Amino acid sequence: MSHYSVHDLEAVVKDRLADPDAVSYTRTLAAKGLGKCAQKVGEEAVETVIAALSREPEALVAEAADLVYHLTVLLAVSDMSWRDVLAELERRTGRSGLEEKASRLS
Repeated sequence: MSHYSVHDLEAVVKDRLADPDAVSYTRTLAAKGLGKCAQKVGEEAVETVIAALSREPEALVAEAADLVYHLTVLLAVSDMSWRDVLAELERRTGRSGLEEKASRLS
């Protein structure tokens, strides 16, 4: 089994964004700005939902990978990282999901 992680993906994305000579989809997408990056996350999220509802495991895995990739680019363009996301998840651990959600509504 692979030990590839979101941190590995994030390192690749950041390397591509940092290299002004890189010719890559990552740089092309980031150059279009935050709005386009966010739009791609939305598109990939919808495609992930469709794949899940179609009950095609291979399609779901492929779309989920696309979603994670595009979210990684969005985080990088927003000067955030998976460490920020994981820290938030850790903060929520041990707390009821219903309780946590209710605290955000008040």
